[in-house]
Amino acid sequence: MVFKSLAKISENLVGSLWMVLAMLGFAIEDSLIRIISLTIPFGQVLSLFGLGGTLIFALLCKLKKQQLYLTEVISRPMVLRMFFELIGRLFYSVSLILMPISLVTLVLQATPIFVVTGAAFLFREAVGTLRWIAIFSGLLGVVFIVQPTSESFSPYVVFAILGMLGFAGRDLGSRAASPKISDNHLGFYGFVAVTLAGLIYSGWAGAAYEPLSIRTIIYIMSLIFVGCFSYLALMKAMRIGDVSFVTPFRYTRILFGVGAGVLLFGEAVTIWLIIGSFIIMGSGLFLLGPQTQNKNLHG
Repeated sequence: MVFKSLAKISENLVGSLWMVLAMLGFAIEDSLIRIISLTIPFGQVLSLFGLGGTLIFALLCKLKKQQLYLTEVISRPMVLRMFFELIGRLFYSVSLILMPISLVTLVLQATPIFVVTGAAFLFREAVGTLRWIAIFSGLLGVVFIVQPTSESFSPYVVFAILGMLGFAGRDLGSRAASPKISDNHLGFYGFVAVTLAGLIYSGWAGAAYEPLSIRTIIYIMSLIFVGCFSYLALMKAMRIGDVSFVTPFRYTRILFGVGAGVLLFGEAVTIWLIIGSFIIMGSGLFLLGPQTQNKNLHG
């Protein structure tokens, strides 16, 4: 019994470490998208990122002898998942180049709140009074972060909110997807959506793709590696440890995201951002119980 308990503790610690590494990776990914977008068109960044990730997950499927195309891929949940992945990636990434990364990161942390809300309406999952209170408290935290009535309010925050809602829709689609669809399949089609998002933005902006310098190529290769690693680390974390133990470590994303904003981009952190982040984090921790097992691509 003692050895089983120690083994479980060890699994939870390893799972939490993978979760922290995933959140660190996602913060680095966000920073790289912003940095690369200073040198080449934003649509080109997304297209190359998505294409690279698609190729890597296609290779992983090949190595595990998994067919890339399954009939379940064209099921309604998967089609909706790809649509919301596209929306989430497009608007979230746009917000990264227009808004402070620290603010965008904090808005993203409200995703579980909308996942639980969506599950209540779409899947008829039971949501008690306390959970509804947590949901509305989380929404209040978003208001504190966005500060819609302040002079510093930026309408660009709408892009961050749309991105967050897109990721919430993606996670709901993942929950409804067939169990025959593996994590590698989700990664493959998720990055296909990223590629499409880049192409759509490029077509809308009308910006021609530019030749890549050696430095930009290194940045893009790093972005692809970090993005794929972060996704795999997130999946590994959710498989190894107890969900109730591992999930709270998702909120280390706040530390890494805000840290990147302050240290790399000289962003200021206001008291309202801090208050809002604590409210969202508290609400999210309450809502993310052992029964919450989402397959997420962007944490």
